[in-house]
Amino acid sequence: MEGYCVKCRAKTAIKDPVEVTMENGKKAIKGKCSVCGTGVFRILGKGTPKK
Repeated sequence: MEGYCVKCRAKTAIKDPVEVTMENGKKAIKGKCSVCGTGVFRILGKGTPKK
């Protein structure tokens, strides 16, 4: 699973991904950037498959 790292300013692989549910009921993936270790958060859409 990839996410956008604000610190690296690029898409990177998410290290230690955890699926969470937001307050509005939507799913998201939370983890760390594989390059710099900064927190990365990716909101999943209805049709987005989990990789």
